[in-house]
Amino acid sequence: MAELAKLENPKMRAVNERHGDDHGVNLSALRAIATRLKKQHDVARALWATNDTAAMLLSTLICRPKEFDREELDRMLRAARAPKVQDWLVNYVVKKSSSAEDLRVLWVADPHPNVASAGWALTSDRVAKKPEGLDLASLLDVIEKNMKDAPERLQWAMNTCLAQIGIVHPEHRGRAVSIGERLEVLKNYPTPPNCTSPYAPTWIAEMVRRQKS
Repeated sequence: MAELAKLENPKMRAVNERHGDDHGVNLSALRAIATRLKKQHDVARALWATNDTAAMLLSTLICRPKEFDREELDRMLRAARAPKVQDWLVNYVVKKSSSAEDLRVLWVADPHPNVASAGWALTSDRVAKKPEGLDLASLLDVIEKNMKDAPERLQWAMNTCLAQIGIVHPEHRGRAVSIGERLEVLKNYPTPPNCTSPYAPTWIAEMVRRQKS
């Protein structure tokens, strides 16, 4: 914790706080610490228990995902108040757990939008990598009905799922693009040069173009 405190940069914290992430530690420096520590599950648990955002991020990098059971991962997700902590927990820990599918089903139906967004993130991963058993048409129904008015974090997660359906599944591409065009979610999102817009129709078109090139 003392080492993390020394890495705290007030200017970086100010930038991160605009996105809801209350820490000022350079993520490359955080990853370097994780590389040095390697996997230390007990240390990871202790870091998570501090409720400090930088420490919780480091925890996700040095834990052993398969040593968490479903109930513990559920509690951890609900304690992950910062968006970056939730993202890293889902991507670096939950996806590697044998409980990932059970948690996906549990979370996607949760009334809390932040928890539901984690369920949609896991759903996007399945859409892209292991879609067998998913009803993609029904997912598009839910997105079409709910994405426009969803809270920001949930809206982003649903939009990502919409884009993945359109990118990976040609048979649903036309409908995915149509939904994106009609809802116009993130249509005017400021996108840096050389980056792909998160607006689903543009995102889908660009990724399909890359697949064909």
